[in-house]
Amino acid sequence: MRVAIIGTGFMGKVHAEAWTQTDARLAAFVGKRGAEGETLAQAYGVRFATTLEAVAGDIDVVDICTPTHLHLEFCLRAAAEAKHVICEKPLALTVAEGQRMIQACREAGVRLLVAHVLRFFPEYRLAREIAARGDIGEPAVLRLSRCTFRPRKADNWYVDPARSGGMILDLMVHDFDYARWVAGDVIRVFAKATQTSAPPGRIDHALAILTHRRGAISHLEGSWAYPPSIFLTRLEIAGAAGLIEYTSPATAAIEMHLRSESGASQDVPLPTSPLQESPYTTQLRAFYQALVDGTEPPVRAEDGAAAVQIACAAIESVRRGTPVEIDHEGELR
Repeated sequence: MRVAIIGTGFMGKVHAEAWTQTDARLAAFVGKRGAEGETLAQAYGVRFATTLEAVAGDIDVVDICTPTHLHLEFCLRAAAEAKHVICEKPLALTVAEGQRMIQACREAGVRLLVAHVLRFFPEYRLAREIAARGDIGEPAVLRLSRCTFRPRKADNWYVDPARSGGMILDLMVHDFDYARWVAGDVIRVFAKATQTSAPPGRIDHALAILTHRRGAISHLEGSWAYPPSIFLTRLEIAGAAGLIEYTSPATAAIEMHLRSESGASQDVPLPTSPLQESPYTTQLRAFYQALVDGTEPPVRAEDGAAAVQIACAAIESVRRGTPVEIDHEGELR
């Protein structure tokens, strides 16, 4: 299986290194001339091109690592060339764009996989496995936090909502996807946000409450308001029988607290194995296997679209100041 990476920035480099640890063959980079693409291609001994069409005949998979506002364009072009698509999160800037991407790949008979890498972090994966097998009972309350500093460069595409969707879509989408993965579909979103920096309208800190169809409630916090170089994450999953928690950085990866018959709690530390490989490598290895075997991928295109939908509902809730309903057809009300 031959892969072309579109985008030669940070994520393009991360994916390139991850692909070298799989059985796939990195065949090309596609990017702008005069950036780092040519140097990167030379370092990996592969082709460099400024258009996807120039390398389409030599590849099987397109790995999109561009800024979010370009995901739709390159996905449609890859589908037109009948190539499988792996797309960095978030899938798209809007629900409508995500649906267009899914439809184009479906009509072309190719696969679309979305790189929600948080699912491949060992602590988060283990916590979800524990919850799924019922050790703490049905998940009832989730608390997820992802707090860091705003990208430093003023011209960085991340800080331009027109290109990234802003902090809620770009950063909090990790935890929107994870909450849905653990507790099921979301039917209502209520969010509040504060602006801590110019220009007007840019959100640097937000809180969101998700109501899941099965009854669980998720509390999410996302922030670009912390000073460099802080990056903190936290998860809690609570059920009637106990609690799973993890805070980074932490020496014990996960702790589980179970209720006993006497009513006292039993603390069960669950350290994960030392990290054997990058979660990005684990992710792309799983995607590679799904494409080769034709099996269900660990993150479906529909999962990526649902995460965008929740993020867009949170953004709309901030704008309105009221909860936003997501109906059974995925529309926002």
